[in-house]
Amino acid sequence: MKAESQAPQRKRPLPAGRRQRLALWLRRRALAWKVRLHSPYEPMLFGHRLTRAEVGIAGELLAAKWLGRHGRKVLKCNHDGVFGGELDIVARHGEVLTFVEVKTRTQTAHGRPADAVNAEKRQLIRQGALAWLRLLGNPKIAFRFDIVEVLLIPGEKPAIHVIENAFTLPDYLLTGR
Repeated sequence: MKAESQAPQRKRPLPAGRRQRLALWLRRRALAWKVRLHSPYEPMLFGHRLTRAEVGIAGELLAAKWLGRHGRKVLKCNHDGVFGGELDIVARHGEVLTFVEVKTRTQTAHGRPADAVNAEKRQLIRQGALAWLRLLGNPKIAFRFDIVEVLLIPGEKPAIHVIENAFTLPDYLLTGR
């Protein structure tokens, strides 16, 4: 018996919105392979300049790699608290739980990256940290808030600076701990 010949199936093109989302997803995945701690930073990916969001993602990836190579265990990246708040990186540094905010800049003309962590941003980080601690059942463990500054100057190796214990929780939030 002869096998029936079937006409080749034509694939339908993806809708424009879905194609764009897929392209963004691929670019963000490719960032993980592109950014390196010891290689010069290049602001291009697939022939297009990195967007501000992608530069921020690259900074967070580099910060997580740096923390991992310097004795910290990265537990989670990009944690959003149930009742608000956000954490870029949650890591352990020995016996201390660290909540890390990553600030990335591509130039130094506007001051240090850590200067962008204002009172409003610190409040969001505190809310995220309290939400994380609630998920753990409010254990009596030491924790702190760190800031990682990442400078991505084109053609230069990434410069990473960690500010340990950059800010604390107000005393009224520590009652009962």
